[in-house]
Amino acid sequence: MKLSVDAKNLGYRELNSRVRKFLNNNKSNGAVTIKNALGHRYIGDGLKSAASISIYGTPGNDLGAFMDGPAIEVFGNGQDGIGNTMNSGKIIIHGDAGDIMGYSMRGGEIYIEKNIGFRGGIHMKSYLKKVPVIVIGGSAGNFLGEYMAGGIIILMGLYKRKKQFFPFSGKSCIVGDYVGTGMHGGKIYIRGNIEDYKLGREVKKVKLDSDDMDLLDRYTDDYCRFFNFDKKKIPNRGFIKLVPYSHRPYGKLYAY
Repeated sequence: MKLSVDAKNLGYRELNSRVRKFLNNNKSNGAVTIKNALGHRYIGDGLKSAASISIYGTPGNDLGAFMDGPAIEVFGNGQDGIGNTMNSGKIIIHGDAGDIMGYSMRGGEIYIEKNIGFRGGIHMKSYLKKVPVIVIGGSAGNFLGEYMAGGIIILMGLYKRKKQFFPFSGKSCIVGDYVGTGMHGGKIYIRGNIEDYKLGREVKKVKLDSDDMDLLDRYTDDYCRFFNFDKKKIPNRGFIKLVPYSHRPYGKLYAY
């Protein structure tokens, strides 16, 4: 079953009401197309189904928050809070994304074609077989992976911000400062070298092994398929890996 909605003259409440009503009746095979999205908030929030949602335009904040299952594809840019506390499913953005993308994400996958803002992937966590994944084709702002407790972030630097976005950074401008600050779980892969001063004190660089190569192959293959990108332009050997020094980085600060 399919539903097509023109959001041009709709408020976000009415738009979400129509989508939810349709998907409640078609949980297993519902397909929704939203046209002329322009800042409509909370699309896909809390939905539990195998539905697909295609969005043309720019949806508003908290796209796919608490989502558990659906696949959302945005043919345009995304705003802040994409995948907030997302539990499962997939979000694909054909463009840029804003701040706190993947905040507290605990499952599922997010693919961003180009760049993201600040604090991407903060407070990400894993539990048992649930491992959240964020794949970013371009660059990321400050505090990438802050307080990260689990999951995977892959930053490829295929699209670079103008230097004004990183006023105190070097020429590469792939990522901002304080990468992995407070990180105590998970792993971050960044294509290209990164200066040590950009890293939080809680993370360290380690060499990639065969498992890392397999993981990067899997997710870069998906990225190239979603965005029609040439895989030959993403060599695995160009990545570095960041992991936390400790699973209790602030343990000595507390009294028991």
